[in-house]
Amino acid sequence: MAHDMVNLLRMLIDREGSDLHLTVDNPPVGRVHGHLQFFGEHALTAEDTERLMKSIASVDNQQELQEVGGSDFGFAFEDVARFRVSIFKQKGYVGLVLRLIPRQILTFEEIGLPQTIKEVITQPRGLVLVTGPTGSGKTTSLATMIDWINTNYDHHIVTIEDPIEYYHSHKKGIIMQREVGVDVPTFSEALRRVLRQDPDVILVGEMRDLETIEAAVTAAETGHLVFGTLHTTGAVRTIDRLIDAFPTNQQEQIRTQLAGNLKAVISQALIPKKSGFGRVAAFEIMITTPAVQNLIRENKSYRITSAIQTGHKFGMCLLDENLLSLYRRGIIKYEDALAKAQLAEEFEAQARGIMSAEGPAPAKPGSGQAGR
Repeated sequence: MAHDMVNLLRMLIDREGSDLHLTVDNPPVGRVHGHLQFFGEHALTAEDTERLMKSIASVDNQQELQEVGGSDFGFAFEDVARFRVSIFKQKGYVGLVLRLIPRQILTFEEIGLPQTIKEVITQPRGLVLVTGPTGSGKTTSLATMIDWINTNYDHHIVTIEDPIEYYHSHKKGIIMQREVGVDVPTFSEALRRVLRQDPDVILVGEMRDLETIEAAVTAAETGHLVFGTLHTTGAVRTIDRLIDAFPTNQQEQIRTQLAGNLKAVISQALIPKKSGFGRVAAFEIMITTPAVQNLIRENKSYRITSAIQTGHKFGMCLLDENLLSLYRRGIIKYEDALAKAQLAEEFEAQARGIMSAEGPAPAKPGSGQAGR
């Protein structure tokens, strides 16, 4: 039986899945509540994946696939949903991964973003970074923040995305969404032009090279609120990654610029819920207080972790503290929390403290787990 893209996408949506994987010699596979599930028993052939790819990819995307071995794009499925699609070659055959982009933009409460973030994003200028590995929900959190500004302030918001995922409508503010590869060639080119477009708020989908990072920091410095994303985990690694992107002779200057302009780093991870239905986000929040500014300026980023630990009154929180809280409240399983912990051994010790107070301790996982 030939697989049909419409039926596969309906199946994913009906099962509340997040991703669809289509690869040769395997049945279609959906990621449902964090776990992989077969959609049917029939393995896809090379002809199947080629046909399924051609049913959704434009001629330009197909050409890019042939020339460089892959292409990414967004597409709308009827009036039901939008998908972010990655098509690629593997073992000479075509493969596809489709990520479902929820239509509904969530509220702060639904995501679990602390209210202190609202204070950060009402500032007239500065840099706010949302970080975490691919698939950790960065895009969803940014859509929530942008929507909140759009609903409450008469701001001109410009987003630069690759591809556009959530579609925003004009509310109290006006919003322009530019897609890299469709509306503008690169992030850095879009950033260079955006300053002439009278923006109040700028979202940079990915700060992936030196030129983009420089342009984003400059935009924040010149009186704009800039949101950016990086694939780092935790505030310390994020700040180090930004500084290390610059040549040694410019690092002192970027440290000074970051100290003055960075407002917050929000780091996140998505964890399957203990119930088996849905996932929950865990956050690390660093707010740039004068103490944190000094640590950045003086090249002592390794001490930021303890500044976050002692900065609860400013709304700060370490990722491991948030994971421990979700575990203590019975929302996530111990093994899933440990897998995402930054300092696995310390996390284990604290979790054991909770266990001994509440009942039997968890079985110690194999040594391979603790170092993750």
